[in-house]
Amino acid sequence: MTVPGSLPRAIISSDALRASASAAVGAGGEIADLRADGYGHGAYETALAVRDAGARRVLVDDAELAETLTAEGIDAVTAGVPDIDSILLYGLPGSGMIPAMTLTGRILSRKLLRAGEAVSYGYTHRAERDTTIALVTGGYAQGIVRALGNHARVGVGAEMRPVVGRVAMDVCVVDLETAEAAEDSSDEVVYFGGTGPAREALATWVQATGMRATELVAVAGAKAVREWTR
Repeated sequence: MTVPGSLPRAIISSDALRASASAAVGAGGEIADLRADGYGHGAYETALAVRDAGARRVLVDDAELAETLTAEGIDAVTAGVPDIDSILLYGLPGSGMIPAMTLTGRILSRKLLRAGEAVSYGYTHRAERDTTIALVTGGYAQGIVRALGNHARVGVGAEMRPVVGRVAMDVCVVDLETAEAAEDSSDEVVYFGGTGPAREALATWVQATGMRATELVAVAGAKAVREWTR
């Protein structure tokens, strides 16, 4: 059993979601796509945001949820073609909006890695110089796709640092790119989203995996511990 503390966090900003919902509805269309639990953002909460923004209808993939939303005065259907821009709706890369979801992990441990030493199974990455690596919560079982190893970068403080080696089931390795990484420095790693350096990092995930941004956030949001903030 995976305990909550070992999972990434999907932090959903209600303010950002409402702003992006307003922009998406204002750009045109009548049906908002809230399938896959609002693509990992929470279908119920997203339905309220798009209703308040003036959307006429929402598309969900669960009949019971559709009934619940209908009782709330939201026209919810389980069939149809959505025509409200989902990239805008969720603040995904290219929208110009602040992302509604910020996906974060936690540093479990740090270790000095000497030049020439390798990390993770298969040894697909070897250090070119002495550096410090961090073991971070979040692996392919939580939507940190294997293809991101040696391709993606994550936010650690004010800097973007590379994910190195193969992504494991529940963890990945981040190169902190310094041989002197203080143990009392920030333990939070931002995979994508927020207002810092990782704001548009999901665009790299799209390039590295060949998946759509909506697919990536749907899986990550479903597997993480979801939290709400303003």
